[in-house]
Amino acid sequence: MSDLLKTIDARTKLAGTNKLEILLFTLGVDQRSGRRENFGINVFKVREVMRTPDITQAPEMPSSVEGMVSLRGVLVPVVDLAKYAGVSSDTRPGIMIVTEYNGHTQGFLVEAVDTILRLDWSSMRVPPDMLLTQMGGLVTAVTELENGKLVMMLDVEKVLAETTQTADDIDTSLVVQNRNFSEKNIFFADDSTVARRQISQTLDAMGVRYQYAINGKRAWDELQRIAQSAALQGKEVRDLVHLLLTDVEMPEMDGYMLTKLLKSDPRFAGIPVLMHSSLSGASNQKLGQSVGVDGYVSKFEPHKLSQMIASFLLKE
Repeated sequence: MSDLLKTIDARTKLAGTNKLEILLFTLGVDQRSGRRENFGINVFKVREVMRTPDITQAPEMPSSVEGMVSLRGVLVPVVDLAKYAGVSSDTRPGIMIVTEYNGHTQGFLVEAVDTILRLDWSSMRVPPDMLLTQMGGLVTAVTELENGKLVMMLDVEKVLAETTQTADDIDTSLVVQNRNFSEKNIFFADDSTVARRQISQTLDAMGVRYQYAINGKRAWDELQRIAQSAALQGKEVRDLVHLLLTDVEMPEMDGYMLTKLLKSDPRFAGIPVLMHSSLSGASNQKLGQSVGVDGYVSKFEPHKLSQMIASFLLKE
């Protein structure tokens, strides 16, 4: 099954094209429509796909965590995604997708995997409120394929935060603070509610002002409005926005494309771009550098995030 992923090296050329490749999989049946629920995950987060191995149960784990498996000597937690998402399934999940993001490896149990599709982020839409409510905020983007099939992108960061029981509150004693930060303004873009909450908590603790958008397209639209306002005031945009913090995976426009647009527009000259992503591998950092990213920091490490932000703000 891992043959699906053999062309991973070719995917490194997708940076700055606003395209992505997703692995399609199913979890079970929608009880109301009787249809299979179709989901997707970014191929960059998938390490391998295998038949469900023997799982060792572990005590005091969330109900959706089936237990642990040993992969090449490393213990990996296994999450039953159907159970986590509340999707009805009358069979034991037969496939495990091994994912690696934000420095963590975990297995996701699914009903079946389908294929890998190359899509444009512009075709991935922000989920309607009804779907967000129905899925408990688990879906970050949705798209309809040519055959009418609806595919939902999972917020794997939310899954990781909740199944590993990551604390919502940050330790403010580890956050970098400086009296000059109150004069700085940061713009950030992220589609994950979990990530946005932690970024906001970090910036609040630092005493930095901020604005945000829920994807790259909305960030780009707002940044252009800020540029127009700066021009009317006779100011440079860098006087109003001192740093852009962006996620990579976002519906409508990803962080690579947002960075590429920003770096190619002279109005935004001098504004550093810090990429904040759960795609923490070296190859993804190189992709960011190829479109002009000035720095890279992994998600869910607020002390490191504050240190990286401070390093840019204190340069000025």
